[in-house]
Amino acid sequence: MPTEDYRTVADAVAADIAAGRLRPGDRLAPQRAFARRHGIANSTAVRVYAELARRGLVVGEVGRGTFVRATAPAAGPALAEPARQRVDLELNYPVAEGQSELLGAGLAPLLRPDVLGAALRPLTADGTPAAREAVAALLSGPAWRPDPRRLLFAGNGRQAIAAAVAALVPPGGRLGVEPLTYPAIASVAARLGVSLVPVPCDEDGVRPDALAALHAAAPLHALYLQPTLHNPLGVTMSGDRRAELAATLGRLGLHAVEDAVWAFLRPDAPPPLAAYAPGHVILTDSLSKRLAPGLTAGFALVPGALTAPVAAALRSAGGLATGFALEAATRWIGDGTLDTVMTAKRHDAAARARLAAERLAGFAVSADPHAYFCWWRLPGRWRADTFVAAAARHGIAVTPAAAFAAGKGGAPHAVRIGLASPSPQVLGRALDTLAVIAKGAPEDNSAE
Repeated sequence: MPTEDYRTVADAVAADIAAGRLRPGDRLAPQRAFARRHGIANSTAVRVYAELARRGLVVGEVGRGTFVRATAPAAGPALAEPARQRVDLELNYPVAEGQSELLGAGLAPLLRPDVLGAALRPLTADGTPAAREAVAALLSGPAWRPDPRRLLFAGNGRQAIAAAVAALVPPGGRLGVEPLTYPAIASVAARLGVSLVPVPCDEDGVRPDALAALHAAAPLHALYLQPTLHNPLGVTMSGDRRAELAATLGRLGLHAVEDAVWAFLRPDAPPPLAAYAPGHVILTDSLSKRLAPGLTAGFALVPGALTAPVAAALRSAGGLATGFALEAATRWIGDGTLDTVMTAKRHDAAARARLAAERLAGFAVSADPHAYFCWWRLPGRWRADTFVAAAARHGIAVTPAAAFAAGKGGAPHAVRIGLASPSPQVLGRALDTLAVIAKGAPEDNSAE
């Protein structure tokens, strides 16, 4: 068969992959069957499969066959002007090297029909006994282990937070938050008809005296906060402050929603606020940062008296965890896969934080050396919106302080830099470009 003919057949298969008719993970027919189906010689089928592998479209596995491979990530852009590809320093989804292979091995037992059938059954909010034990072990530290019976499960961390807020704050109620806070809490509050009330903070986090004063002036229904690796500031609350805040919650009869999604990066941090005030704190967390956003589970550690209303909120919002995701997570926790991935991400986060410290040296950047993000107070000549626009013209997306601001007060002229998503090489070039922009004047970076 002429050379161009085997390439024509390969082009047809490539078109099926591009159109989605063949999807990642699909197994191609054995080469002899492929040859018969297409009316070509066996030797030509071998050349077709080799050509598809050369293009990076399929991968052969000894003893199993040839499979369509996942789409390779786009190469990082060279930061030229104008930029051809966008460098995303807004979204922050860390991926450890080799984690797909690790996670894939853990999924293999789920492919048995009997196991898969059980995993595809619907769940209630309390998940499974195995999942409760596994997540309790995951959350445990040297000085604290949660009660597995108090765990409820959601589809993701945001759903767990929303259910906790819905259970604690009625429509028209008031939710205390840090002045700079996780942006999704604003959308959750808006959907539930809840008002956000900024609570003054200092360098150690929420001030208990300020919380008490606000509550006395106009009662709050609950408090939402991030004691460990606060996003975007990177602050981790001390143990003494947690104890003081727990005592204040108890004295005021107030409940808090503790968001611990980034806490896995700081295993040396004090125990969660929920350990200090177990009757007054709903601890929420998820696997999205530990693993990946595409297959995750959220969970909430709930005081016994709040179990029914939080579970009801999860059910009514369609926020229950799926059986497959929860079974996969349980296995990854039990076999050590999750711990291996978390350890790799801690090393990766520290390396990226060092890179940011080097490339942005001399600027007012604050960051925890273990975090996947940093907070940059811009030079005086820059406003956050003009800096974000200048960065965008170079193909770099960063998040302005206004995205995190609660209440009606003005946001500081600062941006959050997410460090997790690009490759280290692309991240380094992007940080260099941002530094050049910041050293210049806004008028030097205006659109022509």
